[in-house]
Amino acid sequence: MNSRERVRLALNHKETDKIPVDVGGSVVTGMHVSALSKLIKGLGLKERTVKVFEPMMMLGLFDEDVIDALGGDVIGLFSPTTLLGYKNENWKPWKLPDNTKIMIGGNFQYKHGTDGTIYSFPEGDVDVEPSVKMAVGALYFDNIVRQKDLKDHYFNAHEDYADQYPVFTDEECSYYEETSKRLYNETEFSVFGNFWLGGFGDIFHIPGPWIKEPKGIRDLQDWMMAHITYPDYIKEFFDMQLEIQLNNLKLYKQAVGDRIDVIAISGTDFGGQNGLLYSADIYRDFYKPYHKIINDWVHNNTNWKTFYHTCGSVIELLDDFIDAGIDIINPVQYSAKGMDLAVLKKKYGKKIVFWGGGINSQDTLQFGNTKEVRAETKRNIEILSKGGGFLCSSIHNIQYSAPTENIIEFFNAINN
Repeated sequence: MNSRERVRLALNHKETDKIPVDVGGSVVTGMHVSALSKLIKGLGLKERTVKVFEPMMMLGLFDEDVIDALGGDVIGLFSPTTLLGYKNENWKPWKLPDNTKIMIGGNFQYKHGTDGTIYSFPEGDVDVEPSVKMAVGALYFDNIVRQKDLKDHYFNAHEDYADQYPVFTDEECSYYEETSKRLYNETEFSVFGNFWLGGFGDIFHIPGPWIKEPKGIRDLQDWMMAHITYPDYIKEFFDMQLEIQLNNLKLYKQAVGDRIDVIAISGTDFGGQNGLLYSADIYRDFYKPYHKIINDWVHNNTNWKTFYHTCGSVIELLDDFIDAGIDIINPVQYSAKGMDLAVLKKKYGKKIVFWGGGINSQDTLQFGNTKEVRAETKRNIEILSKGGGFLCSSIHNIQYSAPTENIIEFFNAINN
């Protein structure tokens, strides 16, 4: 059984010869470049300067030999453009504050503030305001809220978010076609489509880090409150986004065909550590209808499975997710309230695929020892793998501070 066959069986709730593993196939199952650089050395592989394909999270690009060494079954088809709006091309060297040497897209531009903060710019345009910053002592970029005074603002979503989500260009479609063919024909990995543009209300997107002059609501607190204060404005934006993304899905289908097995639709977080960020009623009113339309299109026109990422305690929404046609839920954050793995598997294991849930990357993977990492991983996969419907990865991206020996032990525990 090769990786592609293994993943497809698991996605259809059938048991496989071994636990299928995702090693860096998506932007939410990846690894910080500092950790990845040390891991490559720890695995005894040929050392290299790792490319960062997503600068805000400083995600390193996994080469195929690294995926193989960790027993991975998934490879990512990523966007050619970063969240900062520049293309991943013309790679150039850069160095992180922890002295990790990396390669980064040629149009990545930055400046240092007087206090040492690093600022970067949308589309690499240093003549506009920076859209993100890396604070002193940090190794990630955070959004800068560039919201203008809205006191006398006329709330028109079509004007405010006109630049938020464009239709794919011919160049982008050609990239997706050529890259998907290469990944499908030259590897036996399952190809993961990192689409992500159906993430209605994704608070990572709302500030618009790739937009030079964002308009409308860009502050996250204001955005969340707008569901009550400006509900029609929110839905107007979502209606516009839906129309664009249905067009993009058609173009994406034409480009990649059935070479991908999974398409990531949304990265919108609906849960926190102790409960929902929005009420269930708000989800049902504002989000579920759009999710269902997107999922219905995918199921009616492709063989893909739909992948939704939402952190936190979302057990209260799982019945709604399933009703909306969501095939896969990630990251299965069992450290959050009510997210007991045994309960999730028993109640929902035949209705939805769990992707993640292998190890707590906030706690055990970073601060535990290798014995604790192995024990926790073995316990989790024993619960989640029965009857299929499970692909293993850590809970969200592996952080820069995770010890190399713990990362290796995590993957060893899955595969052996």
